[in-house]
Amino acid sequence: MTTTQQQPVPSRPPALHITLGSKNPSKLLAVQSALSRLFPTHTHSITTHSVPSHVSPQPMSDDETIQGAINRAKEALLLDPEADYGIGIEGGTHTIPLISRTFESGWIAIIHSKSGKIGLGSSARFELSPKIVQRLKTGEELAEVIDDLSGQEDVRSGAGAMGILTNGCVNRDVAYAHGVFFAFAPFVSGRQYWE
Repeated sequence: MTTTQQQPVPSRPPALHITLGSKNPSKLLAVQSALSRLFPTHTHSITTHSVPSHVSPQPMSDDETIQGAINRAKEALLLDPEADYGIGIEGGTHTIPLISRTFESGWIAIIHSKSGKIGLGSSARFELSPKIVQRLKTGEELAEVIDDLSGQEDVRSGAGAMGILTNGCVNRDVAYAHGVFFAFAPFVSGRQYWE
C-alpha cells in the first residue's frame, strides 16, 4: 500500500490595504517605496483618491500643512473605509522667525482605520529663495512658480521643487518617502517608545 504525503499549503503573505488622499504620481511612488521597506513580507494594495485638503492651495505654516495632511488622510478613509491605513501628504512652507528664512517640506499623516490613531512625519526641509517666497505671498502655488522658473510642466508630479532645486539629487518621492517612514513609526516600532 502506498501512502501519499500531503504537501503543506503555502501560507499567503499578510495583506495591507492603504488609501491615499492624492492621485499625484510622486506621492504614490513615495508611499509604494516606503511600504516595500516597512512591510517587506506583506502584499500591498493602494487606492488613490483626489480629495480636498480643506486648507489653502499653498499652505504657509507647519500648522496649516499638517492639518491639510490629516484632512486628506481622513477624506481618503471616508472613501475607502475598509483600508488598514489612510495616508495624507501635504506640502507647505514655514518661515523660521529667528532667521527670517522660509523652508518647504511635506507633512505626512497616517491614520489607522480601526483605532483612529494618527502618526505624523515630515520630509526634509529645503530653503526657498526670497524671490520664490514673494511670489507665494501673492497667491501663487509653489508648483506654479517652479514650473514657470524651470520652464517645465507639472513638476509637482515628478521631481518636484525638491528635485529641481537639488539638481535631481533628492526628488520629491524620495524626500516624501522619509516622511512616510517617520509617520509610520508609532505603528511599526515597539510600544515601549509610545506608551
